[in-house]
This record gives sequence, C-alpha cells and structure tokens, in this order.
Amino acid sequence: MAELTKILLVDDNPKFLEDVLPFYGYEVKCAHNGVECLDILNSDELFDLVLLDIMMPKMDGWETLKNIRKTPICKDIPVIMLTAVNEDQKMVTGLKIGADDYIVKPFVLPNLLARIEAVLRRSRTIQNKSQKSNVTINQINQFNSLTRREKDVLLLVTQGENNKSIAEKLVVSEITVKSHLNNIFKKLNVSNRTQAVLLAMQMNLVEK
Repeated sequence: MAELTKILLVDDNPKFLEDVLPFYGYEVKCAHNGVECLDILNSDELFDLVLLDIMMPKMDGWETLKNIRKTPICKDIPVIMLTAVNEDQKMVTGLKIGADDYIVKPFVLPNLLARIEAVLRRSRTIQNKSQKSNVTINQINQFNSLTRREKDVLLLVTQGENNKSIAEKLVVSEITVKSHLNNIFKKLNVSNRTQAVLLAMQMNLVEK
C-alpha cells in the first residue's frame, strides 16, 4: 500500500482543511503558528508539502517561510502560501522569498487541490532528477577511483583488444592484465568486461 502524502498545515484556524484534506488521501498534521511549524520541521518527521498561512500569532507566514528556506533539513520542501490578501505585490514577495504557489482565501476547494497536486508533481520531478544526478556522480566517483593503468586497460578493452593484445601494448604480462581487469570490475561494481565497457561508454568516460 502506497504511503499517504504528508502535509504540514500551518494555520491558527486549521479546522476546515484539517477535516477535509484526509478525505482526498492526504495525511495532515497541524501547527498553529510559525514557531510550532519550525519545531516540527526540525524534528525527524518528514513532510511532502507545507500549507502556510500568512497571518498568524508569534511568527507570521513571511518570517516562517524565510526560516524554512534557511534551514538545511527542510529548505527544499514545497510551500504553498494561504492568505486573505489578494495583492499582486504580496504574491510576488512571497514567490521571491521562496513560496512555490499562492492561494487567496476564501478559496474554491477543487482549485486548492489542483494546486497542491501541481506543486507535488513539480517537487517529485525535481527529486527524480536529483536522484539520477546522484547516481551519475557515484558512477563518476567509481571511475575516478581507477588507477591510471586501470584506465589504460579499460580504454583498450573498449577498443576491442583482448588480454594478450593489451599485455603487448602496455608491455606487461597477461596475468597483470587480468589482475587490472578484476580490480576494474570491483571498483565499477560490474561482473564482466562487457558491462564495464557499456558503463564507460554510457558515461562518455572513454572513447566509443
């Protein structure tokens, strides 16, 4: 069963959304002001989205958003601002501070739900791209762990040379070539020369 999307609702009057959002498949936790919001976000609990009201006691939405974006543990979480003030300049200010979207109260529920899903889609796309980038970085680090001679061997393998030919070109024994290949396989986390060549070519790290 898929995990529910977790929303942190930050509002001094959260009753309506607290009751409604769970009917649409969201898990909701409430904070009644910015101070509570930051305390929750700095805990071990993870959220997919923050719905943040602007007018609140103790710490308003503007200051809360600034603190969210300055805090490493939660700086990338998507935030939708909720406000009763329909002013373009304030909307622009919120977006510049780091809001992902802006909803004016009173809102139409289908509109809010659509905006929540749109922001979540963008966030997931960014996360997926980041994960792919991390994989590439890990692979590059693995390649960089190869010694100069191991890279020479891998380059010759990608050119179709067999162990005997590689040994002759590098003026080493075939046993030494096999030893280099075993080290290459371990460092690149592959099981044979074909996989090593495909990985190197996909990463454009050796000549095709």
